[in-house]
Amino acid sequence: MFVAVTSRCFREKTFAEACQRVVDLEFDKIEIWMDHHSDHLDPEFVAAEPEKFYSNFHEITRLTPIAFYLEHDVSPGVLKGLLQAAKLLKITQMTLPASPVGTPFNTEIDRLRAFVSLSSQEGVRISLKTSSGVMTEDPDTAVELCKAVPGLGLTLDPSYYICGRNGSVSYERVFPYVFNTHLRDSKPGELQMPVGLGQIDYGRLIAQLGKENYQSALSVDLLLPDSEEGTEDSRFLEMRKLRMLLISLL
Repeated sequence: MFVAVTSRCFREKTFAEACQRVVDLEFDKIEIWMDHHSDHLDPEFVAAEPEKFYSNFHEITRLTPIAFYLEHDVSPGVLKGLLQAAKLLKITQMTLPASPVGTPFNTEIDRLRAFVSLSSQEGVRISLKTSSGVMTEDPDTAVELCKAVPGLGLTLDPSYYICGRNGSVSYERVFPYVFNTHLRDSKPGELQMPVGLGQIDYGRLIAQLGKENYQSALSVDLLLPDSEEGTEDSRFLEMRKLRMLLISLL
């Protein structure tokens, strides 16, 4: 296991600015977050010219890219371009959003099988983010999706199981299927709070991942409220605290 950070922690900034903030915080590995609804980084831009993005990335930063992280679903054509970029950057992990709650199970299976088939050809693992309002908000459904689509995994974000729409739920059953993790501190009713004041037991989480021979990232993925978007000092402090805590537990 190793500690990383998502560029979504600085989602209101350009991707280049986010990379510089990450370096300032002494992280050396980054998950590249993309959202076509923001000015941060558009997946269609990356997919259209993979080679150009590869060159630009290495001009921007010396951070080691370890994953792509997509906020919204993309078309198979865009996915193909992203997989080409991933191959150039030696990225082997990509997080996608699950479909909304209410989507027919078989429809989601068909979508995911097509994506996993494409990604496996490039040596990239696809995982679904565990989140609220989507099919992975229920741990049982998340596991069933993985069982139905060989090669599919989960990006575990425990905050959403602690702050689920129906209250806190046990998520022990998802650990064998975890490919990646996104972390912050949380408690019921508060998706994010200062590190150490929430209910996430990072030591226990790391131990459970270790039992499954998990060897991927523990990624800091901060979600500051809109009112605190510009509060750089508080954001830096929380990111430093979580980075140091995770390192101390490894």
